Amino acid sequence: MAQDLERFGSGRETPRSEDDPLLLGRGRFTDDLKPAGHAAAAFLRSSMGHAAIRGIDTAAAARLPGVLAVITGAELAREGLGAIPPAVLLPGRDAKPMFATAMPALAHEHVRYVGEPVALVVAQTLPQALDALDAVQVDYDELPAAADIESAMAPGAPLLYAGAPGNLALDWEHGDAAAVDAAFEAAAHKVTVRLADTRVAPSALEPRAATASWDGKRYTLVASTQGVALVKKTLAESVLKSPPEAIRVLTYDVGGGFGMKVQTYAEYAALLYAAKRCGRPVHWCATRLESFLADTHGRDGVLEGELALDRDGRFLALRARMRVGIGAYASTYVAIIATNNTKNCLSSVYRLPAIHTGVKMVLTNAAPLGPYRGAGRPEAIYLVERLIDAAARATGIDRVELRRRNLIPPSAMPYAAPSGQTYDSGEFEAVLDKALALSDWNGFPARRKRSEAAGRLRGIGLGCFLEVAGGAPLTETADLRFEADGTAVLRTGAQAMGQGQMTTLPLILAHALQVDAARVRIVQGDSDEVPGGLATVASRSTMMAGGAMLRAAEEAIRKGTGLAAELLEAAASDIEYAAGEFRVAGTDRRVGWPELARRNGGALDTVAAYAAPEMSFPNGCHVCEVEIDPQTGVVEVVGYAAVDDVGRVVHQSIVEGQIHGGVAQGLGQVLGEQVVYSEEGQLLTASFMDYAMPRAGDLPMLKIGHHVAPCTTNPLGAKGAGESGVA
Repeated sequence: MAQDLERFGSGRETPRSEDDPLLLGRGRFTDDLKPAGHAAAAFLRSSMGHAAIRGIDTAAAARLPGVLAVITGAELAREGLGAIPPAVLLPGRDAKPMFATAMPALAHEHVRYVGEPVALVVAQTLPQALDALDAVQVDYDELPAAADIESAMAPGAPLLYAGAPGNLALDWEHGDAAAVDAAFEAAAHKVTVRLADTRVAPSALEPRAATASWDGKRYTLVASTQGVALVKKTLAESVLKSPPEAIRVLTYDVGGGFGMKVQTYAEYAALLYAAKRCGRPVHWCATRLESFLADTHGRDGVLEGELALDRDGRFLALRARMRVGIGAYASTYVAIIATNNTKNCLSSVYRLPAIHTGVKMVLTNAAPLGPYRGAGRPEAIYLVERLIDAAARATGIDRVELRRRNLIPPSAMPYAAPSGQTYDSGEFEAVLDKALALSDWNGFPARRKRSEAAGRLRGIGLGCFLEVAGGAPLTETADLRFEADGTAVLRTGAQAMGQGQMTTLPLILAHALQVDAARVRIVQGDSDEVPGGLATVASRSTMMAGGAMLRAAEEAIRKGTGLAAELLEAAASDIEYAAGEFRVAGTDRRVGWPELARRNGGALDTVAAYAAPEMSFPNGCHVCEVEIDPQTGVVEVVGYAAVDDVGRVVHQSIVEGQIHGGVAQGLGQVLGEQVVYSEEGQLLTASFMDYAMPRAGDLPMLKIGHHVAPCTTNPLGAKGAGESGVA
């Protein structure tokens, strides 16, 4: 592919290295990698939203041709297989602990949502396994269900757990309630909104899949994940209760994650047990129905907010009250999603002297809630921007002017927000102005007149936003090794899943080492090879893995300088490094890292960790214009302009692709995507016939602009780009 090829939506730059293999069918997805001699797995899933399990009869299924095993939760309990706990637990009001609800590998004694795995059939072929599912008989004692927030919080609601009165997993708060109360007492204007944040299905192009095996000494799991280290840690410590070296987790190509594939799923645990019991590899791939039923969902909240303003329209205080339906079990990061991620964004780009936030995490008879692109951040922005529009109507101040009047100026940086975050950089008014110009905001009245003449309604809206992207307090580690053939190999716990890491990470490292990116190779997705760490979440990989890479490269060059000085019989202060070579200044005496690697074994190899001192704060302003047919109510998005500040841009077309994808997912939720359960907990939106995913024709051509105010708290100056469009 020519280096100067102009890509859609971008300028002339390095094409994505991932594109050719995927477009030519050379992708290595989990379901493509079924090993020879594998057995097929199928899961029997609960048909009830809430029920006690009185018994499971597997005898008839076990006798069917080709069936190797029929496994139940009772068997796993007898064998001591553990459940999958949340990775994060937070204290609530008055330090009351969060109610922890670990996910069993297979339901035992109770089922709490439709689609919960109840039994696992392993057979020679998938058709045989599916036939055997029909022969498994489960004796359910159906119980009343509470599948949504309002039902679960209603007086006398059926309880999911005896230990969680009122189905409350966590009652959490943050902020200065007294200061907020005082500000509201003094306020000239007060506005209130109540919003529904609909539950959504992540709907990754590649369904979840996994192959489990046991070689007599250790387990291997091949699965589509967002980070092998976290999955390995959870399975080893909590499920298998074994030392970490007893399991290896491998991830190859990932066909989209959106946060959903960060979870260590019950199916993985059951498959590992089945592989050991059957003595052969066991493979499973979810159907689209299973994805709707059992993948972690996103969003699902009721958002209430109040904004206080003075006579001049200056913001005084914000109250936020949120109820989040977390489903039947606490997923890996649901506590962070529902609380801190939202709280951290409530200040957004505005001066808001006082904020108080209250969150109730509510257990419901629905699939567990997990991260979904933005993961709590869009909820904050949605609430704040709707409050500002309500305030503009109440005060008579133009909505753009009201925002402009309250923006944090660049001179206030670093800015200590009441969320507890310190913004290091941001030029929010400049971003607003660019978005207004890009969208031709001032030309809207003329466009509306033309629409009215055609019998249509036309509206325009804007939203400013600020998000937190991954940084403090977590670290990232880079393992950099130099090969004798001149290749620099980086091992990282970050995981590519369509966001362009296999292009951007080599570019960053190649720049640091002053060599062509072709001399850089990235190793990820193998828990035996990569350093431990988190996962690819929260738009953190570029700044965090990038920061660790830069430190590793600097240290490797320092090591190489000393080795070269010794070899070339010169003082280290006389050694210069450029383009992969160490040279004695002012001479032609030089040595490249391949020779140093050959002579000194692994002496150049370096492991470096990077811990950002603070989060980063990508921000932007988007403008959306719609037409509505008053006869049918059909909404058409006719214009969309987005200006984002993601800090320094490593690869423009990748950043713009991330913005495109986020916008599509945000518009999808606004215009149709909604997971709906019946009163009995039956999933009513279990296919794309019922769940309204946006199509290409539903989106306009997006106008994308950039504003760069580099992040000052990481060496790349990057702020993260994966979440911005959806906010």
